[in-house]
Amino acid sequence: MYKFLGLVLLLITAPALSKTLTIYTYSSFASDWGPGPAIKKTFEAQCHCQLQLVALDDGVAILNRLRLEGKRSKADIILGLDNSLLSTAKDTGLLAQHQVELPKLNLPNGWHDDTFLPYDYGYFAFIYNAEQLSQPPHSFAELLERPELTLLYQDPRTSTVGQGLMLWVQTLYGERAARVWQNLAKRTVAVTKGWSESYGMFLKGEADLVLSYTSSPAYHLEIEQQTQYQAANFSEGHYLQVEVAAMLKASKEPALARQFLTFMLSPDFQQHVAQGNWMFPVIDTELPDSFTTLITPTPSLSLDSEKIRLHRSHWLKEWRNSVLQ
Repeated sequence: MYKFLGLVLLLITAPALSKTLTIYTYSSFASDWGPGPAIKKTFEAQCHCQLQLVALDDGVAILNRLRLEGKRSKADIILGLDNSLLSTAKDTGLLAQHQVELPKLNLPNGWHDDTFLPYDYGYFAFIYNAEQLSQPPHSFAELLERPELTLLYQDPRTSTVGQGLMLWVQTLYGERAARVWQNLAKRTVAVTKGWSESYGMFLKGEADLVLSYTSSPAYHLEIEQQTQYQAANFSEGHYLQVEVAAMLKASKEPALARQFLTFMLSPDFQQHVAQGNWMFPVIDTELPDSFTTLITPTPSLSLDSEKIRLHRSHWLKEWRNSVLQ
């Protein structure tokens, strides 16, 4: 009897189980070498909750999962879409307005959106090994004029990085894009599902160039003390990617979700962007010395997300038909 009463008293006085915030993100963010673990630890200490990071392949995969699950999704937040997918994601009708007061943001084109909040940004670029390629291309036009150069890139249907290349080509070449894809197809070693596969192949020496980011060399310098990996600086400019997060209307923890979105724009989160995600923070944050060695893309290229939504299917079909010829 006394044991039973003691158990009841223990249950009454024990703290309630902590709440759980579920975030769909991409695998490199949630990986042991990504920013996810440190961010999870810091936020859990502040919210006294459980932060569950569900790792998917890429931003495109996150959107596809959201569409598939609809209102039944277990996610409270999606983190890892980019500026090219804003209108398409909003069309699902599944996302809520963030209602977060923005701090001063360091973004090339500013930020004005009531659903998505940015957490980092970067520029797409072709990376080369200077010990293997002494004369990299200095423009997109030169890349097209040098058929001896081999390359690796990611599928625009499954990868935000690959989609970035598609938008880069559309920005520069418009109606001539099909001819660009046909040109590149002749020396493309592989089009991979995601970034990790293609970058791994590049590091093994399987191609001269790989599609990645202007900030990728900072990783090699900071972590591996290697200087041979460089970004080819294209005179026409580089396409801008802004990575974003948003909360779901169906979130079971809306207050906690907004707390995380606010936290995302704080120094406690942003300090992990440069040396965790190897991208640029969106607020004033001290950067590693390796970032001072990076190229400065000029101009910064981008397309309106609504235009992308309207034409994305056609551009994907054009890419697919061109590379399969």
